[in-house]
Amino acid sequence: MDIFITGFWILSVSCVVLFVYSRSALPTSSDASFHSFKRSYMIVYLLAMAGDWLQGPYVYALYESYGMSTHDIEVLFVAGFGSSMLFGTFIGSVADKYGRRTNCIIYGILYGLACITKHFNNFSILMVGRLLGGIATSILYSAFESWLIHEHHKRGFESSLLGNIFSHAVVGNSLVAITSGLMAQKVADYFGYVAPFDASMTFLGIMCIVIATTWVENYGDATANALHSFKEAATAIKSDYKILCLGLIQSLFEGSMYTFVLEWTPALTPSDTKSLDKSSDSHRASIPHGYIFAGFMVAVMIGSCLFDLMRQKCSVEFFMRPVLFLSAIALLMPIIFPGNQLVIFSGFLVFEICVGIFWPSMSTMRDRYVPEATRATIMNFFRVPLNLIVVVILLQNLSMKVIFECCVTFLILATVFQHWLYRMSCNLPSKSIPVSVEDTKEEKTEFEETVEEKI
Repeated sequence: MDIFITGFWILSVSCVVLFVYSRSALPTSSDASFHSFKRSYMIVYLLAMAGDWLQGPYVYALYESYGMSTHDIEVLFVAGFGSSMLFGTFIGSVADKYGRRTNCIIYGILYGLACITKHFNNFSILMVGRLLGGIATSILYSAFESWLIHEHHKRGFESSLLGNIFSHAVVGNSLVAITSGLMAQKVADYFGYVAPFDASMTFLGIMCIVIATTWVENYGDATANALHSFKEAATAIKSDYKILCLGLIQSLFEGSMYTFVLEWTPALTPSDTKSLDKSSDSHRASIPHGYIFAGFMVAVMIGSCLFDLMRQKCSVEFFMRPVLFLSAIALLMPIIFPGNQLVIFSGFLVFEICVGIFWPSMSTMRDRYVPEATRATIMNFFRVPLNLIVVVILLQNLSMKVIFECCVTFLILATVFQHWLYRMSCNLPSKSIPVSVEDTKEEKTEFEETVEEKI
């Protein structure tokens, strides 16, 4: 246990030092309107993430308290990922046509309804909640970023400042995650396992009010119907190899990340406690989950600070290649050194640092390559294979070693696709943002012409 607590405090001190250094070393904007815009987005985004984080720690515990079997709980979890996979692309089309601001409010409503279902000890009602939660998650990871990117460019702010917002959003999200975990623990201790979901509802309600009163609406292609947006997004992905690479990288990395979330506890649990009867709580008390989770979140913040520093020196496409490869090496630790807590924990911390670099890097590249007209739809297309990866792994009775081997394989493939993306970014003249499918077709033609000339 000492290594986890010591590791947390070492990481915390390192994070503070790195954060202060990165803030002093990086250029800042004196534009008051930009800071006002950034603040209005960050308040909403962090409220949205608080609504999500508050639910996470007690979903499984609540289902167990209702006397549900392990199989029923697994079915509910699969339903959430499956819902996001099936309905996500349609929801993205709705956001592009009817407005990203409206879609963000719908996120709060759907997730709030999902929280209400947690009050009922009924499998069917809880299943409805999981389906609503899956749809809400698709909105969370597409509509908010789509709104931000559109408004940022519409208001004429420098493109480089967008990376600043992405980086600070990751830091803020990590702090919110830690705070939400502590809050969930407190309210659950006093009022029971359903209380964190009521707290989540409160934050989601406040978020909806803030969006309605401070955000303006923006759209992708408001003239197209949802089916047309869906087809346009699919055409853009097929026509532009860069968009295809982004989707594959996101799916492979995030699929590994969500799988890691399910596996880090057994990987760090001492082998003698794993053999205990699963009905006992002994194996849960064998490692300090709170300190470990907090350490992971601090590592993510360190990664975000490193992103700020690295993007000043080289392109995101360039430095993401070693970052993805390093993440694969990090998840090799439980395969090569099973049972070695120090080595495995160190590897997991390195992986979380890579996660902290990954989030703002992907947002930056999506801003650069994804067409504005179908941005939310394409972002939800990316989540289909991601959710498929997690669902398939959840449905298989795989050993922990095989699961981590799958994750390492996915991350190595992501590294290969990132290298391909980097090569394309070097061969093509830089464009700020593709605004239509025709732009992506034109870029593909330029790439093919470049290849033909070299041949």
